[in-house]
Amino acid sequence: MTIPRIKSSALSGFFALLVVALGATARAENKPSVIRISYPGVGVGARPFASNNVIATVHLKGMLEEEFKKDGIAIQWSFLRGAGPAVNELFANKIVDFSHLGDLPSVIGRASGLKVRVLAASGVRGNIYVSVPADSSVQSVKHLRGKRIAVQKGTSTHLGGLKVLEKFGLAEKDVKLVNMDTPSAQLALATKDIDATFGTTDSLRLRDQGITRIVFTTRQQAPDLTSNGSFVAAEEFITKYPETTKRVLKVVVKAAQFIAETPPVQIYQLWTKSGTTFSSFREDLAGEDLKYRNSPLLDPYHAARYKLQIQEAKRLGLIKQAFAYEQWIEPKFLAQALQELGLEKYWQQRGNDGLPVQPDTTRAATPTRAGVAPAAQAPTPAAPAHGG
Repeated sequence: MTIPRIKSSALSGFFALLVVALGATARAENKPSVIRISYPGVGVGARPFASNNVIATVHLKGMLEEEFKKDGIAIQWSFLRGAGPAVNELFANKIVDFSHLGDLPSVIGRASGLKVRVLAASGVRGNIYVSVPADSSVQSVKHLRGKRIAVQKGTSTHLGGLKVLEKFGLAEKDVKLVNMDTPSAQLALATKDIDATFGTTDSLRLRDQGITRIVFTTRQQAPDLTSNGSFVAAEEFITKYPETTKRVLKVVVKAAQFIAETPPVQIYQLWTKSGTTFSSFREDLAGEDLKYRNSPLLDPYHAARYKLQIQEAKRLGLIKQAFAYEQWIEPKFLAQALQELGLEKYWQQRGNDGLPVQPDTTRAATPTRAGVAPAAQAPTPAAPAHGG
């Protein structure tokens, strides 16, 4: 019997295809058994729900669970009363893969050497509220000199609160900052064990119950003092599981699109699972564009805000060493997600000042990757009151 001879070129091609096929199979099988996601806070009454941003929406709708169900990959959520500092501890101990995280704790983590990267924006212009007991004699932030103010140190509210004090001519040394998590601070304010709190949206619920008064809010009064959030990830995870990371980002983008295309009243109703009231969301976000607020883009506005917060954290002694924003972000997964979903142009880039960037038709456009634009140079944006 004559054995047919196979040309060496054909044989080489066969083995090349086999190697590619085996490599693709190996990559497909290289999946985690669980994706661990933390959230810097808890809902009212310590319930494991959050609100007011894209990542909270991903959780409330079970979007990651649905995405990875067919792969048998479990989704593990951790809601942390210790907020941002507790999230950093999880990253330091390598027991979390992704998290929504406010600007100051993420800056502190990076400055401390945590190998965590920013993948997308997850909410901008979070308002800060200064509350006092309903019968307090305090009528303005300037009257808080020497008073006890509760705030969870190391959080974005901490940094924002210090800048609110400066707006009224006060420094940290002029007051007595008491380190308390949000539930403890609200209780202490109700029992008058403290004189004031720096809080967020849920401050409106306590005011409506007649427990507190709000003497200042950044809402429409000081948008430059608001806080920002990002979706961050452990470098080790995104390096080991790039395809899984891209799929996670696609879910985040879909959640941002859902917020943009859903009537706000339905979004607020969904968020009430956190325990914060519908009326609080309606007031806090009045006049805002939820599509703008929840854009995932790492655009010039995101860059400007974070460059500013890095500088402010250094100036106020909250970090010892500043660092480069450009070396912190990892935009490729967001760019891939936007491209595969056909949403590269769905969100308009925001400029340094927070206003939509208008196309310049007088010159050739500078090519940029989807989801990220050249880093902003000016670190002092003033976002528009109408939300963009």
